[in-house]
Amino acid sequence: QVPLVESGGGLVQAGGSLRLSCAATSRTFSNYAMGWFRQAPGKEREFVAAINWSDLRTFYADFVKGRFTISRGNARNTVYLQMNSLKPDDTAVYYCAVSRSSAYVVRTTGQRAMDYWGEGTLVTVSS
Repeated sequence: QVPLVESGGGLVQAGGSLRLSCAATSRTFSNYAMGWFRQAPGKEREFVAAINWSDLRTFYADFVKGRFTISRGNARNTVYLQMNSLKPDDTAVYYCAVSRSSAYVVRTTGQRAMDYWGEGTLVTVSS
């Protein structure tokens, strides 16, 4: 197991911003990919964004393009999700996860590509 710890969730008004963080507490990664997923009440977990550790290539779900940015921290075991122009529909539990595959595979395969998951952090966007 690779403990992943998310932070940064909370309550924000529509149009506001939040920055989520995810840290792997027991190891660093070299050729993995990190992804963010979210699950709203009553809905299935869905892909949000992914990044390759090695070449920093990124992929996004269409509904977050231009609003969310995934990035890797200077510490190789940390990834961020900057969320701007938040909407009430963005309300969900956000999970970070690590995949032994590439970010492209994460984008095309979804949660089945992920090998390790965090516990999630709740983001609530009020109207």
